[in-house]
Amino acid sequence: MNFRIKKLDIFVARQFGLLFVGTFFICQFVLMMQFLWRYIDDLIGKGLSMEVMAQFFWYMALMLVPQAFPLAILLSSLIAFGNLGESSELTAIKAAGISLMQTFRSLIFITVLICLGSFYFQNNVGPMANMKLTQLLISMKQKSPELEIPEGIFYDGIPNCNIYVQKKNVKTGKLYGIMIYKMTQSYEDAAIILADSGMLQSTAEKKHLLLSLWNGEWFENMQSQQFAGSAAVPYRRESFVTKQIVLDFDGDFSMTDASSLSNNARGKSLSQIYSDIDSLNHAFDSIGRAFYNDARHGIYATPVLKRPDSLAAVKRGMSERLDFDKLLDKQKLEQKQQMYSMALGQVQSEVNDLEFKSMITNDNERIIRQHQIEAVNKFTLALQCLIFFFIGAPLGAIIRKGGLGIPVIISVFVFIVYYILDNSGFRMARQGDWAVWFGKGLAPAILTPVAIFVTYKACNDSMVFNADIWRNFFMHALGLRTKRHVSGKEVIIDEPRYAQDGTTLLDINHEVTRYSRDHNLVSPPNVVKVFFKYRPDHEIERISGILEKTIDDLSNTRDKQVLHYINQYPIMAVKAHTRPFERKWLNVMAAVVLPLGIFFYLRMWRYRLRLLRDLRVIRQTNSNMVSYIEKRIVKAPITATDQA
Repeated sequence: MNFRIKKLDIFVARQFGLLFVGTFFICQFVLMMQFLWRYIDDLIGKGLSMEVMAQFFWYMALMLVPQAFPLAILLSSLIAFGNLGESSELTAIKAAGISLMQTFRSLIFITVLICLGSFYFQNNVGPMANMKLTQLLISMKQKSPELEIPEGIFYDGIPNCNIYVQKKNVKTGKLYGIMIYKMTQSYEDAAIILADSGMLQSTAEKKHLLLSLWNGEWFENMQSQQFAGSAAVPYRRESFVTKQIVLDFDGDFSMTDASSLSNNARGKSLSQIYSDIDSLNHAFDSIGRAFYNDARHGIYATPVLKRPDSLAAVKRGMSERLDFDKLLDKQKLEQKQQMYSMALGQVQSEVNDLEFKSMITNDNERIIRQHQIEAVNKFTLALQCLIFFFIGAPLGAIIRKGGLGIPVIISVFVFIVYYILDNSGFRMARQGDWAVWFGKGLAPAILTPVAIFVTYKACNDSMVFNADIWRNFFMHALGLRTKRHVSGKEVIIDEPRYAQDGTTLLDINHEVTRYSRDHNLVSPPNVVKVFFKYRPDHEIERISGILEKTIDDLSNTRDKQVLHYINQYPIMAVKAHTRPFERKWLNVMAAVVLPLGIFFYLRMWRYRLRLLRDLRVIRQTNSNMVSYIEKRIVKAPITATDQA
């Protein structure tokens, strides 16, 4: 194989490269807007500085780069080869003896480089960006400004305070219908503050909040150490017209400690993930062995049975076949109730202990699965670039439509299918219902055969994805048809033979009349003849063939009225009124499958009625055409015996 770089490779790479850069930024922008919309509530009204916002957008862009690569490759390859096919450049390349795979050669090399770059990005840059972005998001959520108190619910974003606001004015910052629970040492010592209106503002140093209240009351318990032994607890009630309260609150933006994000698998490289999985398995195995040892040493057995003498008594009772129910019946009612209560309490305690240990075990398994999913995701997301190329480039070569129309529609459809498969597999693997390799490998396993199939069809010039063929197929299946459109020719070599064509049209009228009389097209067709004893209708095929030849000859005219009459002729379906399918066994199968048989039977009856209408239109149009030819062109009566 010759690996020398050729001019064709440079030409195709240039066409692809320019489109890839443009589509990459488009896809990156769309993904960033989608991500931004999820966290828009954490950004608006927070009073964040431009530096913090710039960091947020920068780390968000870095994190989404590996996801934008496959989409950009899919869209750019579709447009590039669609443009080559639409401008007939791809046809010229194939005519020169260059196969489609040779045309792909340079782009395959570029795509492999992008795959490697995507993997490097996910393994080195992506984890850092994800960790920084997660820290920023947590810090943004913790930074709650004074004007972001919601209406109608209690807000606990300020330390030692629960604030309820009935209504607020966003423009002026005023709060109405205020209720405040101010905590001091305990809930018994909480101060309750009611006010008609108020305003919450931060101080200049951003270390405190100044709460200004108007027209309210203050209720507070006076419980302290000196009243600890007293049954009656005094309280203080204060009514005020205006009051100001200073609340402790650090309003400055502070970055969350990264140590709290140690379980964030997306913020780790591949080596860190494998190392942490080993550490987690070792730690969780130790916990599991501890749980197992607890169960093995009888921690869930009845405490009475832990004593050797009690255990011996039970064994002796089992050997003597003692009836515990009879022994229980001999006990007094109070003793029975006490025994039942003790047993129920012990069982409930052990059940709670098992549920707690089960929760710990499930959390441990979930953390390990998240690390395994992220490790597999680094490979599948890089492989996605190659899969999308072998879907986009062959489809572009088959469809041969450039621009941002059909390629964008196909790209969105392919991405939606991949996203549904990948997201479904991810959720099932995260829940532990599927194995991690199966869940994350579902989308590539399904789309890889699709990519191979599309590439094979493109290399063999298959018409399976030809839009015109599929459009004609569905129009035929649904009984739709196109209208005849014949326009005037700029250059005419042979003039129409009007007299002979007029005679032919009169003969067609006689044959159409005879055919309509012999074939009762209005009546429903015979079921046996339709599905089991089919006879071809060659007569209507012959009439249609003669009519099409006559129309083809008349289309050489310069007369616009003749062209108008020609376009009134319907395009007849000459076989659909006789049987559903060409092959006999398909007709039999359609009759056996009752719903399909009814559908095709009614469809064929519809075609018989349409044929009857077409024959009437043909007869009327023939008469109009012959009359016009006699008056304007031949200027002599035309009969069925005239010769050209």
